[in-house]
Amino acid sequence: MEKVAGWYPAWHVALLYWTWLFLFTFGFTGAEITCRSCHSQVKPQQQHPQQGLPMHLKTDRGEKEQWRIPGEQGGERGQGAGMDTEDAELQAPFDPAVAGTKFSGWETRSWASEPEKKLGDGRPEAAAAPTGEYLQRGHWGGRRNSTRRRRGRSPRGTAGPGGAAGREPGGSGAARFGLEELRLGSTTFALTGDSAHNQAMVHWSGQNSSVILILTKLYDYNLGSITESSLWRSTDYGTTYEKLNDKVGLKTILSYLYVCPTNKRKIMLLTDPEVESSLLISTDEGATYQKYRLNFYIHSLLFHPKQEDWILAYSQDQKLFSSVEFGRRWLLLHEGVAPNRFYWSMMVSSREPDLVHLEAKTVDGHAQYITCKMQNCSEASQNKPFPGYIDHNSLIVQDDYVFVQVTSGGRPHYYVSYRRNAFTPIKLPKYSLPKDMHVISTDESQVFAAVQEWNQNDTYNLYISDTRGVYFTLALENVKSSQGLDGNVMIDLYEVAGIKGMFLANKKIDNQVKTFITYNKGRDWNLLQAPDTDLKGNPVHCLLPYCSLHLHLKVSENPYTSGNIASRDTAPSIIVASGNIGPELSDNDISMFVSSDAGNTWRQIFEEEHSVLYLDQGGVLVAIKHTSLPIRHLWLSFDEGKSWSKYSFTSLPLFVDGILGEPGEETLIMTVFGHFSHRSEWQLVKIDYKSIFDRRCAEEDYWTWQLHSQGEACIMGAKRIYRKRKSEKKCMQGKYAGGMTSEPCVCTDADFDCDYGYERHSNGQCLPAFWYNPSSLSKDCSLGQSYLNSTGYRKVVSNNCTDGVREQYTAKPQQCPGKAPQGLRIITSDGKLTAEQGHNVTFLVQLEEGDLQRSLIQVDFGDGTAVSYANLSSTEDGIKHTYQNVGIFRVTVLVENSLGSDNAVLYLHVTCPLEHVHLSLPFVTTKNKEVNATAVLWPSQVGTLTYVWWFGNNTEPLITLEGSITFTFSVEGMNTITVQVSAGNTILQDTKTIAVYEQFRSLRLSFSPNLDDYNPDIPEWRRDISRVVKRALVEATGISSKHILVAVLPGLPTSAELFILPYQDATGENKRTAEDLEQISEILIQKLNQNFVHFELKPGVRVLVHAAHLTAAPLVDLTPSHSGSAMLMLLSVVFVGLAVFVIYKFKRKIPGLNIYAQMQNEKDQEMVSPVSQRESIPNVPQSELMSPEQLVDEKLDVQPIEQPQATVQNPRKGNAAKVVWTEDFQKACGSPRGFKQRPGAEVFPQLLSPRAQKKSLPM
Repeated sequence: MEKVAGWYPAWHVALLYWTWLFLFTFGFTGAEITCRSCHSQVKPQQQHPQQGLPMHLKTDRGEKEQWRIPGEQGGERGQGAGMDTEDAELQAPFDPAVAGTKFSGWETRSWASEPEKKLGDGRPEAAAAPTGEYLQRGHWGGRRNSTRRRRGRSPRGTAGPGGAAGREPGGSGAARFGLEELRLGSTTFALTGDSAHNQAMVHWSGQNSSVILILTKLYDYNLGSITESSLWRSTDYGTTYEKLNDKVGLKTILSYLYVCPTNKRKIMLLTDPEVESSLLISTDEGATYQKYRLNFYIHSLLFHPKQEDWILAYSQDQKLFSSVEFGRRWLLLHEGVAPNRFYWSMMVSSREPDLVHLEAKTVDGHAQYITCKMQNCSEASQNKPFPGYIDHNSLIVQDDYVFVQVTSGGRPHYYVSYRRNAFTPIKLPKYSLPKDMHVISTDESQVFAAVQEWNQNDTYNLYISDTRGVYFTLALENVKSSQGLDGNVMIDLYEVAGIKGMFLANKKIDNQVKTFITYNKGRDWNLLQAPDTDLKGNPVHCLLPYCSLHLHLKVSENPYTSGNIASRDTAPSIIVASGNIGPELSDNDISMFVSSDAGNTWRQIFEEEHSVLYLDQGGVLVAIKHTSLPIRHLWLSFDEGKSWSKYSFTSLPLFVDGILGEPGEETLIMTVFGHFSHRSEWQLVKIDYKSIFDRRCAEEDYWTWQLHSQGEACIMGAKRIYRKRKSEKKCMQGKYAGGMTSEPCVCTDADFDCDYGYERHSNGQCLPAFWYNPSSLSKDCSLGQSYLNSTGYRKVVSNNCTDGVREQYTAKPQQCPGKAPQGLRIITSDGKLTAEQGHNVTFLVQLEEGDLQRSLIQVDFGDGTAVSYANLSSTEDGIKHTYQNVGIFRVTVLVENSLGSDNAVLYLHVTCPLEHVHLSLPFVTTKNKEVNATAVLWPSQVGTLTYVWWFGNNTEPLITLEGSITFTFSVEGMNTITVQVSAGNTILQDTKTIAVYEQFRSLRLSFSPNLDDYNPDIPEWRRDISRVVKRALVEATGISSKHILVAVLPGLPTSAELFILPYQDATGENKRTAEDLEQISEILIQKLNQNFVHFELKPGVRVLVHAAHLTAAPLVDLTPSHSGSAMLMLLSVVFVGLAVFVIYKFKRKIPGLNIYAQMQNEKDQEMVSPVSQRESIPNVPQSELMSPEQLVDEKLDVQPIEQPQATVQNPRKGNAAKVVWTEDFQKACGSPRGFKQRPGAEVFPQLLSPRAQKKSLPM
């Protein structure tokens, strides 16, 4: 039979459809869109978003498009939408996957359940960057959590929310899905001309306003900058848009869009700083703009939460500016401000709305907490509420609380100020020993914090405080934590919106992560009960505690971006989250679950992750599947997720980039952003859900629902009844009326938690911890007064119970008994034991027990100054004192009353900055002889010092507390010595080189007098002249430079020491002998005597070099050895004996005697000036020294003497050796007449042998 080719419509249509779908899928370009709806939520700090990995794709146009694989995205409580995360390069204020920002040990995390709720001390939504979140082309299709995958499942076609493509879920007992496709009323508008733009920022005014602003940009990832921008405005809820480029300037490139949180008619546009630095301001919702030039580059803005024209601007060079005219004029407030560490002062009862809190760097690099007025932040007008420095990036100002961190002794210490009172150390359980701490929330006059203790790595413990934020008790242990791409710590904790005291947390137990729920602020925690049936209606066999429901708790700070979990204040019983059923939390086989009774029971609604948007106060749930394929359907539920209906919102499949619902949700309008293809413009699909409803809800459409916890109706001390729409009623609710009534309950044990220092045991009782002494009295307790004696229990904050056990568990007032002082301590305010000379030191006196009001306190500062105080309360702000001298001071404090006393001691090291270190030691020494090295300091009195000595190539140093040491070298050659001097945080060092040989020659050199006119007598000049003289000697004699070492000596007239060294080559051969050195010496002396050695100091200034003295080592003793000292002493005794003999023989012939001598004690260190690198002793001119013949020719006054004695000052304690004449000597000889001691003068070399001369020449 012959086959004939024909037309098969079904097959061809299918083929064309799949071809078209393939082109649309792989030709899709990457872009992003940002929600700009500026609700009035106050954000405390900037949070950098996670960014996806860039992926480059060649399009049909041959252009290099940028795709970005999205990272994690979460959902803010109370809003699940479809917008993706903001790109990190654009300085987004919020991290969608991070619930808080890491602050060097602190973290602030927003748990505000309503968009209007404030977090922080007046930080608005645009706290650190523009309000709103970016959305990119193709980001909607990415997984919300990039680490989560579904095994064996990949989307195909336009599958519905359940199961594989083309299969609709169903089954009794599960969520019901309507198979009939319904149509939603929608309109589509294309942003013509912006097809190349890959980023967008959106602002929807809301509040009964129909204005929407969209800023689209072309961000070049290669250049790292914005190259094009367009501004669009709609006045009919997004049906049509007008392009405003001509109103802002056709060549103007816009980078950011800001909206005033208190007056959304005021809009601010920021231009690209690489082109120009300007602001465009609009006061009519973006209809017209005025342009203002800036002289700085704005990095972030902080709007005042109440005053619409007050703004703080943070520049890229860490300067803080303020404006009271909505950016029209700016005033420099402060420089060196830490990023994101500036706050408005907005307490519950703030009387200074213009007060600014900031963390600034001091001149010496420390961080300090400063407050000042926004119009005047001069040094005189600043206040420093915290005494001393704080850790960098640790200041948090949030509601009534201020937190700072101070690290001392390697441990972080945390301080809190409640309602701007004095700072108090935070009290955690004694042995928690925190490594890291994050402030989670400060709602309802209580601090919720996460603390990582010393034995934890990937978990944190949750603590809850008293009203003042001082005393913390444990709420939950081992809560799972993770680290974001930008280093922020993420705590798996979620506060359910609309129900106070309700939290969800993921706790790690035996390497398994399980989800727990509490209804009373952490007093009790329970596992989640899994659904009875799955999506198909099959029974689920899951028995507690071995099996339960586990949820992913990643949230998004973007109110229009879906996260893993979402809830709303206006829908308090509805929770939508992604998770799994089993023994532990898993990243695989994730499904969507919903609870309509506040977490008591759960239902599975989808088998794959969806973004869920709350509309009509939770009366309508909108679900859109996360897929990279184009879609045209979404799912709606009108009965709190029990049943779902499928609706189409566009005629052509759309690549969804994001979804934006109107702020406030008082209307039922939603905008879907996307593209039909990579060539198409931005497509804005406006969906109006009003057509679904035919009427507004009436009173009979509602019923009452009572909140409970597994049947227990009393939660947080009250029975709460909510007004909910009946699930079968399909009517529009409109504005939320807040239907909730409350009735207090009788107090039971469940309404009380353990007080500080107490722990709950298995029997439910709160008993003292082993480290806590319940009998310790409050420090504020004084005789005649009363204090609250804890019963071991404290009522949960915000608990409204009455009567019952309330009286039994409430702390009782008790009279303060008289008590002797005990546990006295004195510390410095910064916890350090060092202070600088001339600076204030603040001492804090602490007393564990005793009557503060009736105790006398005495403080002795150890420097001759003491103070007294009538009572300890007057020293709460610290005791200040200034030390004028350096040293170690013993500070003592005594506290006494009629019953006893106690004392404490503190040893304080007062130092001054070390500026210079000079190492003094000989240039040359002999082998195996002791050499002295001294570290000379400037200033000389610095305080407690540590000296670290390094010799040659030794790997281990010698550490001493003295600045002088003696040492020997056993190997010939050039050796280096380095000394490091540590003074506080300052370490200075100096390095010198010393030549070590068994024998060498030394020759003193002198110069023509004209050299003295150019001698500044500084080390640098001497080193340069030494190098010039050495070069002149080599040129004149032809001797190798290896044999010559020249050292110009300090002082005037200018002199130098020439060393002739026995250099040998690397093989050890050709070593010079003593005869060789003698021959070299003769050559040098000959050339010097013939005036052949000279150099030109400068044009016209010729300097001649002459020989003075020649000595030979080892005749020179370079160390303070006993043999050298003995020889010197022997010569001195011989000289004195000769003098006595002469006096005895000629005492009647000589009328008088003048003695010129200085003697040296053998304990004194050796003076080796001809071979020394010491800089401090001047040279003694030889012309002023007397020869032996001149001394004999002098007329001597003869007097008898008996055993003269001389005491020589140790050079370590003085500048030079000197003679101290004893009383016996003076009685025998009389006071020496005409004796004048020259500074730095030594024993006269003319009176000594050549060896003694070598030892005595000045340095």
